Amino acid sequence: MSIKIKMLPNCEKPYEKLEIYGAEKLSNAELLAIVIRTGSKEESSVDLAKKVLTINNTSENNLSFLEKMSIEELTKIKGIGKIKAIQLKAVCELSKRMSHPINKEKIVIKNANIVAKLMKNELVNEKREIIKILLLNTKNVLIKKVNVAWGMADKVEIDIKYIFEEAIKSGVPKIIVVHNHPSGDPTPSIYDYEITEKIKKVGDLLKIELLDHIIIGNGKYATAMRRKDNIYEIKDV
Repeated sequence: MSIKIKMLPNCEKPYEKLEIYGAEKLSNAELLAIVIRTGSKEESSVDLAKKVLTINNTSENNLSFLEKMSIEELTKIKGIGKIKAIQLKAVCELSKRMSHPINKEKIVIKNANIVAKLMKNELVNEKREIIKILLLNTKNVLIKKVNVAWGMADKVEIDIKYIFEEAIKSGVPKIIVVHNHPSGDPTPSIYDYEITEKIKKVGDLLKIELLDHIIIGNGKYATAMRRKDNIYEIKDV
């Protein structure tokens, strides 16, 4: 039988524990319990939080799996209704926004690693492939990020005219293409290499330079720009 939270000493109640010791001292279950707020007749909010955590079928001890779950999937957990599911999704979105806040300072793209760090939180938990382009000025300062295509879990078709449409409108001389591999493996496919070559050729005709095509995986990235030795490297973000 579950012990009601109100029966616990203050130093063990999630709200009071956070106030006394700080948020970093709480477990994932206790932090989730604060978001969930109330339990059910049979279970406390901590018990419900632990039940949510059992959904994580990865070896990683983090909460990123929640971002991938839909409201409908969350409500299938007994005790998690629509309101609690919405609360959880709202916290996930706040976390994502805090991890890459809107920064009015100029972002200079010096290398692929900067691109990977800039884009990883926007793409790593997506269930389908998404293609974005970064628009840069002559000094490689980021002007704008644009979504240009959405696909399936393992493929996305790219219409090259959409790649350059926004670049032409904005009058930028350089672009970087970025997309994700929901599998977590950023290894470029044959299609990734082929479409990159086509984008580069069209860009050369339009006098818009394709600086790179970065593929984001789970904590790693690779480039689909062919090298002379045809060897690609997978690097950590």
